[in-house]
Order: sequence, then C-alpha cells, then structure tokens
Amino acid sequence: MPDGAAAFVHGDALSSARVDAFLEVVPPRDRETRPESLARAERQRRRWATQVVVADELARRACAERGLKPPEEVRPAQVLAVAEEDVADLGSIVAAVLAHSPAARVLLAELEGEQHVSESAVRDYYDRNRDRFLTHDALRRGVDPFGGPFSGPFDEDGSSSDFLPYADVHEGIAHELRRAAGRRAFFAWLDHARTKVVYADGHEHPGDPSHPDHEHRH
Repeated sequence: MPDGAAAFVHGDALSSARVDAFLEVVPPRDRETRPESLARAERQRRRWATQVVVADELARRACAERGLKPPEEVRPAQVLAVAEEDVADLGSIVAAVLAHSPAARVLLAELEGEQHVSESAVRDYYDRNRDRFLTHDALRRGVDPFGGPFSGPFDEDGSSSDFLPYADVHEGIAHELRRAAGRRAFFAWLDHARTKVVYADGHEHPGDPSHPDHEHRH
C-alpha cells in the first residue's frame, strides 16, 4: 500500500486526504475524556469515515458506468444531517454515505426506479397491514383492525368504512415498497462492489475482527 493511501478501490489508490477532509466536517461521535479511550474512538472514527469515502468513490464509478451525472458536489462546512430513522434503518455508514455523496443518492434513485412492484404485492401489503389504514374515526373508537368490531361488513373489494379505501392508498403503498426494494438493491450493490476493496492499516471496517479495536454498532 503506497504512502498516503487509505485503500485500493478496484486497483486504484484512494487518498487518505479524502478521509481527512470528510473527518473535518463530521463531529466526533464519542465524548471520551481518558486519553486511551479518546485515541481508540478516533481510530474507529477514521475507519468509519474510510467506509463512507470508499462507498462514495464506488458510487461515482457506478454512476459513470451507467451514464449518470450526479450534481456538482459542494463541500459543506458541516456534514449534512443524518436522520435517526435512517441510521436505524440503514446503519450509520450507509446513512452517512447517502447524506454525504451526491453520487450515492443518484445511484439509489436509479436503482429505486428500476424496481417493479406488482399489483398483487401492493394488495397483499394492504391486506396484511390493516392497522396502518384505519380511519381517524376508527382509531378514536379503538377499532381492532384484525378482529373487529367494524362499522360494517367488508365490501367485495375488501373495503370497510373503518379503513381508508384501497384506491386512495395504492400509490403510497407502491411508492413505499419500491423505496424499500431500491434500498435492498443498493445494499446488494454496495456489498458486491466492496468485495475487491483493500484497506490500509488503520482504515479497515470498524467491525473487522482482524484488528483489536473492532466493534459493530449503529
């Protein structure tokens, strides 16, 4: 590994300066006071940041291969906010990648647009998640969406006045399922793309058990 490289990305050296630049706009996650604890936290923060920068580089290459042109990147004074919900759903690395990398966001949108959601999948989601489609009045009355009592029998299309009509929520369900499928495709792409990345010492994945400080958290 040449001096100044954080990793080899498909045979090309990725400069540790890009990791340093990212670290400058990301506040530390830990508030350690003991020197040894602070040093360990900073080592892990660098490994975490390397993963974000590597994913950004991989996304740039994937966009180039697909003929996609991400918007010009403007380096922020502080890293874009990452929603707690995204951290919980995606993990801190992928959530930070999508907040930091225009290329990753463009690629995710492209992958999401490629997903096909069948009518049967939308209907199945509606039928299995009745609790999400109760009307405000039904919620106020404490209607049990899976066991009644309902204000009337189901119609032939499965509707009831206790529930939002299927036609009204169809597009929202399809969008949600397409978004989830796009995220799964993004995860699959990233897992595959990272298989040929080689990391310099001190830049490994923070959960890599080959180094003594390893940990895995969100």
